[in-house]
Amino acid sequence: MNAESPRLFCFGLGYSATHLARRLLAQGWSVAGTCQGEEKRRDLAALGIEAHLFDRERPLVAAASALAGATHLLSSVPPDGAGDPVLDALGPVLAGAGWRWTGYLSTTGVYGDTGGAVVDEKALLAPTSERARRRAAAEAVWLALHRDRGVPVHVFRLAGIYGPGRSALDRIREGAAQRVIKPGHAFGRIHVDDIATVLMASMAKPDPGAIYNLCDDEPAAPAEVIAFACRLLGVAPPPPVAFDEAAKTMSPMALSFWRDNRRVDNGRIKRDLGVGLAYPSYREGLAAILAAEGV
Repeated sequence: MNAESPRLFCFGLGYSATHLARRLLAQGWSVAGTCQGEEKRRDLAALGIEAHLFDRERPLVAAASALAGATHLLSSVPPDGAGDPVLDALGPVLAGAGWRWTGYLSTTGVYGDTGGAVVDEKALLAPTSERARRRAAAEAVWLALHRDRGVPVHVFRLAGIYGPGRSALDRIREGAAQRVIKPGHAFGRIHVDDIATVLMASMAKPDPGAIYNLCDDEPAAPAEVIAFACRLLGVAPPPPVAFDEAAKTMSPMALSFWRDNRRVDNGRIKRDLGVGLAYPSYREGLAAILAAEGV
């Protein structure tokens, strides 16, 4: 591999991975990866990203040539009921490659419900939803690639992701925001730009087998975030709604996010990677999104 030509291959060029790709492209990296639709592939090509169509029904054709030259690998593809689509399709290829760094994006949901208690990366996993159980299982398989085959795997457990085009500001503008009240319940968040910063810091300082929590410094009640976003926009907040009432119209997916109440320790990214969060709370993050819009 050419040390002067870093190249990232990303399975699943979604919101977070594409944000990272933009940052790396600006630093002279080349980026390739996968997506699921032809329109998305064209959009990525316009950014300078070589994209290939991939999912469980469409395994990556000519995997060796697509991955050729990659120095770093990231997977953000979620597991499904059958397992991890990336590992199932390409496990032997991935195990035999000489990556400098491999990252897997997981979720803090693997910790389950702690009743509001703080958890760090050493905590036992106790996922309460099927989605989180699948993530925990996928994590184990990725980490086994490091343990058994020497692949330099790093696991990143992400809290609720927000950023431009995907925040409380957008939900308010769309008329979809609710100010749900559930006393004592808080959620963790992480701005998409801070996700990219942590991933890049890890790439610069690999520690194979490491697990990192990615969340900001201040877990907060969703109603508090909505109220602050309304103040930024200069609009009246929606009326408060008790959780028990709001739950009657929530989708199973939405309800699953309210099942767990935990606070996640993010100290490791600061101690081990030297990361200083640009957005230590939702307040800085939402204000920056609005400022970037020129509003």
